[in-house]
Amino acid sequence: MGRLAVILGSSATGPAGGEVAAAAERHEVAVLQRHGSADDYVLPHRIDHTANMGSLVAAGCDRALAVCSVGSLRAGLAVGSFVCPHDFIALQTTVTSLDDARGHATPGFDPAWREAVLDAWRASGAGGLRERGIYWQTNGPRFETAAEIRLIAAHADLVGMTLASECIIAAELGLRYAAVCMVDNLANGIAAEPLTPGEVERHREANATHLGDALDAVLPLLAGRAGA
Repeated sequence: MGRLAVILGSSATGPAGGEVAAAAERHEVAVLQRHGSADDYVLPHRIDHTANMGSLVAAGCDRALAVCSVGSLRAGLAVGSFVCPHDFIALQTTVTSLDDARGHATPGFDPAWREAVLDAWRASGAGGLRERGIYWQTNGPRFETAAEIRLIAAHADLVGMTLASECIIAAELGLRYAAVCMVDNLANGIAAEPLTPGEVERHREANATHLGDALDAVLPLLAGRAGA
């Protein structure tokens, strides 16, 4: 059995993000911060997913739990909610680590590993986790317009800028991949007021302890499981 990798997102790069990273590191898993450090932040559209996922494979990892900061496309899916997406939409994404016909692959989360994550979350007492949801990946790095969100919300529950690309590359490199998304904001146009970067950062800071506690509860149950 290989190692478990935990991939952390924007929630781990802010002032309170050390709590999230420390929670993951306590459990002897490989920890990757997809955006780099707070002092050397990589914008979503510039992340080298092949290098990131390749480093986990080189470290002996065979499965990854990705933690993603997302916007909610549903007024009833509140800030602070956890969602384990079961599918994604990424119509403009052309990322691949391959240069031959193997690139014609069907993408998606690893079903057995995703179920193992759900089982562990239920058993851990980490708190409510919505067990289905569709993630829509936009190009970033800007936020979406209210009109774009109205279009996207007809087809998806969450919006972000990294998960789909990361999942595609992970599968190409043989790394089982599942994700838990933390709702850090209501998408632009869902709330009464326009979305601002300051609002997103405030919510990420407020959610950091909640996310760290959840990882502390779940990771001991996942670290020894192969997910199959």
